[in-house]
Amino acid sequence: MRRTKNTSGYERRAYFRVQVRAVADRVLDQGIVNNREVMMIDQLELKNFTSFGDLNIDFSPKINVIIGENGTGKTHLLKAAYGLCAGASFFKSKPDLGKAELEAALTAKFLRLFMPLDNKLGKMHLHGAREHASLTAQFAEGQKVNAIFFNNSSELSIKDSQSYAKYRAEPVFIPTKEVLSLVKGMADETHDQKTVELIFDDGYVDLAKALTKSSDEDLDVRINQDPRLSSIVPQLVSLIGGRYQWENGGFCFQPGEYREKPSPKRTNSKSAQAYQDSTVTEFVAESGRQYSSSMTAEGFRKIGILHRLLSNGVLSPGSSGPLFWDEPESNMNPKLMKQLVQVLLELSRNGQQVIIGTHDYVLLKWLDLLSDKGAGDHVRYHSLYRKEGVGEVYIETTDEYDGVSKSAISNAFAELYDADVKRALG
Repeated sequence: MRRTKNTSGYERRAYFRVQVRAVADRVLDQGIVNNREVMMIDQLELKNFTSFGDLNIDFSPKINVIIGENGTGKTHLLKAAYGLCAGASFFKSKPDLGKAELEAALTAKFLRLFMPLDNKLGKMHLHGAREHASLTAQFAEGQKVNAIFFNNSSELSIKDSQSYAKYRAEPVFIPTKEVLSLVKGMADETHDQKTVELIFDDGYVDLAKALTKSSDEDLDVRINQDPRLSSIVPQLVSLIGGRYQWENGGFCFQPGEYREKPSPKRTNSKSAQAYQDSTVTEFVAESGRQYSSSMTAEGFRKIGILHRLLSNGVLSPGSSGPLFWDEPESNMNPKLMKQLVQVLLELSRNGQQVIIGTHDYVLLKWLDLLSDKGAGDHVRYHSLYRKEGVGEVYIETTDEYDGVSKSAISNAFAELYDADVKRALG
């Protein structure tokens, strides 16, 4: 950079931060291009499974939104996709996993996710269907898994597992209810694990384990080294005015904020200061104030879950598997929705595939309004619906929000708006 007499030290430091960030972003983007194919689930096909007779869904590598009325199977779809992605953790713990072991592991995972009556696999078979139930996931580098079962099956039968062992990107599932305040009881060494599993399905149990995972690296150091975190984690902390920390077997809330501070490596040489980034971003806590997670708002705790998963590396854009989030808007103030959508978009820009199920009009509209195709954003809408007089669930997919015609959410808000106008007009 050519120095000019009128350039301030602040402007020079800001310039260099921009240049360093630009280089890091280029390197990061190249890494995402090279690795993205490993991380994504491309397609899901469900036949005669729960309420789905024959459903095919093509996922966007960026953001996917599953919408539909109650009972159309949004959560079932998310859990089915998550369950098929779970093979990554099976092979990670045992690379030489055989077919019989894989069948047993996937069967146990689906029984734990769906908790059917009598704990029987056949209870997840579409009622009245004569053919077998089939679940198929296709991943972006050609990996594939297909499993089938019948009404009387005791285990899933793997019919195709093409390169499935090579898919190692572990998914993350965030269920509807927040888990942060429940972890202390679920992780307590004196608890009865069988009792916990009677109450909570594996969506909750898996997340509790993920939240208690520790990180060997200091978060503030990672934030200053990784552009993906520096653009997201401070936003989450700003949203709720602090962060949740794992202490003494439970989560507590520490109020505070991220601030730029002079770097401890900063030299006193004025000439050198002009050519270095002399600040670092650090979390500054409000001294003497901590709260039990149960004393904080549930909407804040849901933001805290996302913060924690990014903090301990379970969720790592560009290297982790899909993020499945069921009703992120649940118990969250609509005022937070814009910032949450901005965070989700930022995650997707950094290589994180996001698949959410929602009933929320505000969330949908902010995704529509804030999505920037110039920044590479892509939001795909998948609308689940039933035809009149038919019990089977169908799907409509579009890459434009205005193209969603089977949306009970927008229809309900349009009806509300019309009623309000009619009242205003007397």
